Amino acid sequence: MKLIRFGPPGKEKPGILSLQDQRLDLSRYFTDWNHDFFKSGGLKKLTSLLKSKTKKFQKVSPKIRWGAPVPRPGKVIAIGLNYADHAKESGMEIPKEPVVFQKGTNTVIGPYDHILIPRQSQKTDWEVELGIVIGKNARYLNSIDESKNHIAGYTISHDVSERHFQLERGGQWTKGKSCDTFNPLGPYLVTPDEIADVTALDMTLKVNGEQKQSGNTRTMVFNVFFLVHYLSQFMTLEAGDIISTGTPPGVGLGQKPPQFLKMGDVVELTIEGLGTQRQVCKNA
Repeated sequence: MKLIRFGPPGKEKPGILSLQDQRLDLSRYFTDWNHDFFKSGGLKKLTSLLKSKTKKFQKVSPKIRWGAPVPRPGKVIAIGLNYADHAKESGMEIPKEPVVFQKGTNTVIGPYDHILIPRQSQKTDWEVELGIVIGKNARYLNSIDESKNHIAGYTISHDVSERHFQLERGGQWTKGKSCDTFNPLGPYLVTPDEIADVTALDMTLKVNGEQKQSGNTRTMVFNVFFLVHYLSQFMTLEAGDIISTGTPPGVGLGQKPPQFLKMGDVVELTIEGLGTQRQVCKNA
């Protein structure tokens, strides 16, 4: 299944993308694709509903905005330097354990919303990432394999980063990762049954039509199942939380010379099986 949300910011409704790529409104049957939905076994209920031959679903106008496929999560957890070749281009060692940081939850926006370049920004950068959506609370999981039972699905997560704030203004990475609009998400959440192999997905990012990033999830240092198990040893992962799993090489900071986003730039992100995002950069 491909879960979507649609409507103006703060008033999004839940839906799905049909096999014919038509958005369908399911707000008559579900409140939202939120913590309560996932925690209460909502995906099973949704599967049963979609199998019904008596239910009718209203089509969503193509003019209506795409929202993030899940509402504002409890946590947005991100993993740094999780691709060996990206660590190398950043001049940093490949981590022996996952590098973990968090982004503000209000960074999450729709996949086609504008990126707002912060005031005083000198180095706003791009990062295409595979996002994990947690489907069931996870705490002290006993094995890596058990992680599979706690994943609702996958989505594209754009971990926009301001490198000057992140690396040159003291402290940790939070201030460079949590600016408004710094986590476009979507266009949809794809359930695991529709992904043949999440550890072998091609991913690309273009700026103004020029390809900057190209990678594959097979080169992750720590794969998605390891990450869910690992994080559950330190904190409770709650249904609806997001994990951004790191980015392949080709970020702006790694270009020679470095390149960063500016007013009017267009960013396009694609991950195999998860669709495409597109954002236009505006000044805050």
